[in-house]
Amino acid sequence: MLFLLVTGISFFFFFLNSLSLKPLPPWASDVRFLPLCFWKELSFSPICKALRKGIFGVFWDLPFSSIIMAIKQGTFSSKFENVHENEQLSVLDLPELALDCILEKLSPAGLCSMAAVCSSLRERCISDHLWDRHMKHKWGRVLGPAASREWQWFIASRRNSSVSAGKKSQGFMKYIWYAWPLTWFASKFDKSNNKDSASPLVDTVMSWFLALESGKFWFPAQVYNRENGHFGFMLSCYDAELSYDPQTDTFQARYPPHGRRAVAIESGIQWERLRAAPVDTPPHDLHASDCLNDLHPGDHIEIQWRRNKEFPYGWWYGVVGHLESCDGNENYCRCHSSDTVVLEFNQYTPGSRWRRTIVNRKDHREEGNEGDGFYGGIRKLHTNDEIATWKSVWPREILE
Repeated sequence: MLFLLVTGISFFFFFLNSLSLKPLPPWASDVRFLPLCFWKELSFSPICKALRKGIFGVFWDLPFSSIIMAIKQGTFSSKFENVHENEQLSVLDLPELALDCILEKLSPAGLCSMAAVCSSLRERCISDHLWDRHMKHKWGRVLGPAASREWQWFIASRRNSSVSAGKKSQGFMKYIWYAWPLTWFASKFDKSNNKDSASPLVDTVMSWFLALESGKFWFPAQVYNRENGHFGFMLSCYDAELSYDPQTDTFQARYPPHGRRAVAIESGIQWERLRAAPVDTPPHDLHASDCLNDLHPGDHIEIQWRRNKEFPYGWWYGVVGHLESCDGNENYCRCHSSDTVVLEFNQYTPGSRWRRTIVNRKDHREEGNEGDGFYGGIRKLHTNDEIATWKSVWPREILE
């Protein structure tokens, strides 16, 4: 900890005087340094005493109040420059651990700005370990294996199109410009020479993050109560292709065509209505159920359902009910031993044809007909978060 405090303070004075860099770039506001109030405590440390003859030797013995006054009056910078007029300091002179700690505190925009300073910082700022935290924090809940495959395909297709067109690589940052067209970032990159980059489309967490932020990359996920809560899709979750709108912090969805219907488009979708697909099963394929022998009355489930054979499956929320021959008494209930399982969808009124259905526990496949639709695979819900999410999108009125 003491080592971090010392290196942090040295970096603080570096930024005050801009010794080797030009006027402070925009990312300076993203860096948080240690307060000067620790100065007196640090002055008694053996390590700090050993540094008296080093870079801080000139001003170590100055009173704390004098340092603060000099900073306020703008005279500290000139004094420091006079002392070190023959020395050149750089952010890269910081110890590895100190520099990594500072980069980990930067926001995505701060990392992009820092990456435009020089090639050495660029190599550090595009590291996956710096971007993993940002990716998981913002996008982790809505990205699944299907989204990852889509990104790999996107990278490959863009690279192949560049090669076929006979274009030379413009460097990794050219792709960042394409994925996140910030004029200030593009202008900084154009002024620098980045001949050491290998490809305009590099498969890094940073490039994926910026492609998502730009809204130019469409990724697969699922939407609760699709088409603004359309009556026919209440308490369901359907696959869609999504694009982020950074201006409104919402999403646009493109749903696959249902039968002869054209592609449906919905805008203004909030984050809470999205999720990554819980199973890696395409929307037109039957999910292989592996929980049928473990279903008991009261368990929460999701089941695939589609209107007819041309439709893709959606996931519908329900609970496991009791057989008609069972009175619901826990001491005598043997429903879990039966070959049939009763599924209840309590968002529908009692007596509705959508209220209950029965599936075969031993040999369950797609069941149903053109009138009632077709029921597919089942997955049991194990976490309270999943159940709470379904209850949060419960319809305001009971459906007929």
